Amino acid sequence: MPNMKEAIVHKGPAIKIVDTAIPTPQADQVLIKVVVSGTNPKDWKLPEWLDKPGNQGDDIAGIVEAVGDNVTEFKKGDRVMAFHEMVTAGGSYAEYAIAWQHTTAHLPKHISFEEAATIPLAALTSVAVLYHHLALPEPWRPATSSTPLVIYGGASAIGAYAIQLAQKSNIHPVITVAGRGAPFVEKLIDRSKGDTIIDYRKGDEAVVSGIKEALKGAELFHSYDCVSEGSSFVNLGKILAPKGKLVTVLPGMDYPGLPEHVDLIKNSVGCVHEDQKDLGYVHFRFLAKGLLDGWFKPHPHEVISGGLVGLETALSNLKNGKASATKYVVRVGETEGVSA
Repeated sequence: MPNMKEAIVHKGPAIKIVDTAIPTPQADQVLIKVVVSGTNPKDWKLPEWLDKPGNQGDDIAGIVEAVGDNVTEFKKGDRVMAFHEMVTAGGSYAEYAIAWQHTTAHLPKHISFEEAATIPLAALTSVAVLYHHLALPEPWRPATSSTPLVIYGGASAIGAYAIQLAQKSNIHPVITVAGRGAPFVEKLIDRSKGDTIIDYRKGDEAVVSGIKEALKGAELFHSYDCVSEGSSFVNLGKILAPKGKLVTVLPGMDYPGLPEHVDLIKNSVGCVHEDQKDLGYVHFRFLAKGLLDGWFKPHPHEVISGGLVGLETALSNLKNGKASATKYVVRVGETEGVSA
């Protein structure tokens, strides 16, 4: 079995490039030659939380190399994006990666691999939050009445994708909390339907009062905390109505200071590889169609040079909070020792 280059993420973050065997796809799996890999904040966090290094990449954009038994939609040579199952072997920080066929989708010709690499984990996270945890109306059966939704951290990839999905589902008003990424968020919302942006840089009291003002007396039952650190969840807890839902994105954290009447849900996008496979299957294909139709847009990205070696810069930037309304991606072919 030939070898490939693979990046292992250690605490720090620090990256070590190793030679490992190219994985073999099992039944219902697709082997993808990774052209571009996306990065996510959890990629530097997990080695620290678990005290264990590993290939943490989950955002795959590339070309199908081989397929396992039962795979019917894909063949060698297809351009695809895919969501790798988290904390399993075969991640996207390598020349080749493994994905399940139900979280793999064809790429429209006009979408670049760099753009595609911004989508899988973040977009499916917001799918899981909006349509599983919050049980909001899906795009093909949109809302017919006012349904306030607060998205805390709207300039993040998960926040921006949630806003796009909410627009398609006719969910309004969308009340978004953002800072320096506000100009980007402005392009996603519809102020004619009550959508607005609250600037967190003005302080917690201004955030709480701003959200209440935007609600115009309506009760808040649906909130998505894309930050889940600092005061974000505390602020939302001050506004949510009894039995209102607060979905956070960091499943392994405690969230002290929330009122007892708040329904706290710790999201895990891993549900699309567990008990919500059909949700992942249907929505990932719908997002691919959204790219084709033009209503769904990839997140802005920045290519970090050096291929897999560049991951150390990308993950350090994420750890230090340098990213705003941008997603860091790496071109695997730029890695020393890899044929582009």
